[in-house]
Amino acid sequence: MLRRLVLALSSLSMLAVGLSGSASGQGLFGSPPPQASSTDNAPADGTPPPAATPAPAAPVLPGSPTAVVKPFYEHLGLELDPAQRKNFIDPAKSVLDKSDALRASGQGECLDPNMALDNADYDKLAIDKSLRTIEAINGDEAKVVVAFVAAGNKHRLEWKLKKVGGDWKIADLLSVTGEWALSQYQCE
Repeated sequence: MLRRLVLALSSLSMLAVGLSGSASGQGLFGSPPPQASSTDNAPADGTPPPAATPAPAAPVLPGSPTAVVKPFYEHLGLELDPAQRKNFIDPAKSVLDKSDALRASGQGECLDPNMALDNADYDKLAIDKSLRTIEAINGDEAKVVVAFVAAGNKHRLEWKLKKVGGDWKIADLLSVTGEWALSQYQCE
């Protein structure tokens, strides 16, 4: 009994340590954790405590929903490339196809060129340093939540994916921060 209690407590403390350095601890995926006063953890000699380093990002598994989303942050504007339509299904694909037709007709643009970045002004290096993802799979549906900081502002987007023929396809892109969804655009 004592052994189980010790094992449970050690597992709980490892989980707490793992979460304290994660993106959620940085406030990107929700409200930031409460700040401790500077004297709570200060050593007795008065030197400041060492800064916490974020936990390393988990590797992206080939064929995973995150692997489908990641290229859109490596090559900005990729979502508007017609060659990428193979990664989309309706309703997102329909909106992107209509946007392509509108652009080809010479009537202008319907979508912003950096939707994956929440249409924000950006510094790619700063975004790369702050970019965090969380993936959740439920059967043949998945969500990849992406959070980053651009120009000092926190952004959070949700990519909705569905498994089609064994491959993950993007069905929609929603900005939690900007309160828009790709599927709601009217490109006509």
